[in-house]
Amino acid sequence: MNLNTPEFSTFTHQGLRLAYFDEGDPSGEPILLIHGFASTANVNWVHPGWLKTLSDAGYRVIAIDNRGHGASDKPRDSEAYRPWVMAGDAMALLDHLGLKDAHLMGYSMGARISTFAALGHPDRVRSLVLGGLGIGMTDGVGDWDPIADALLAPSLDDVSHARGRMFRAFADQTKSDREALAACIRGSRDLVARADMGRIEAPTLIGVGTKDDIAGSPQELAALMPNARALDIPNRDHMLAVGDRVFKAAVLDFYREIGAG
Repeated sequence: MNLNTPEFSTFTHQGLRLAYFDEGDPSGEPILLIHGFASTANVNWVHPGWLKTLSDAGYRVIAIDNRGHGASDKPRDSEAYRPWVMAGDAMALLDHLGLKDAHLMGYSMGARISTFAALGHPDRVRSLVLGGLGIGMTDGVGDWDPIADALLAPSLDDVSHARGRMFRAFADQTKSDREALAACIRGSRDLVARADMGRIEAPTLIGVGTKDDIAGSPQELAALMPNARALDIPNRDHMLAVGDRVFKAAVLDFYREIGAG
């Protein structure tokens, strides 16, 4: 499996330089991938095999490094990370590439960003794949202030909060800007009203690991939407579900069923 890092390009939006890659079949249906908190386009989509999976299936595969992450600029103001602001980055990337619309696939925070994009720009979102976030989209996913505290702690040894330790270790592993991530986690947690979920008409697949203690039920979220289905990703937690082969197979089936590609 070729998991080599693809070539990244940059564009500018709201004064920020944002990185992305554009791979796969240039004439294929475009899928825009939006990664999760403390991750990057490489960590979320290349290393787990998504770029290869989707490219081999004939799609044009585009992925952004969200602001505050990867090779993109990293503001320190939490207001810069509201989910509709980051959804604007994703739409600006489509503009930059001359694309009027695309399929959106997001994981965790990326699922939230994708949902805000679908609400704010329904004519530009052909379909949604929401990974790692179920009814937590509307009901919340617990107290994340300890994660911000963990990111700003002098070292991992100073963090006792279990989820804080998980994300601090992940941020250290990805060599992230922890101050920018702390601002991001404080600014990006806006919930979506249940009634607003019901306004999303795009075909949607919601995939959550059965051992994920963060996301909440995918079935409950799907039940709020007129054209959504839920997927249980067996025996996977929040960190491991993203690259699971069951998830990949279900996404390819979903795209075939809705006539993508």
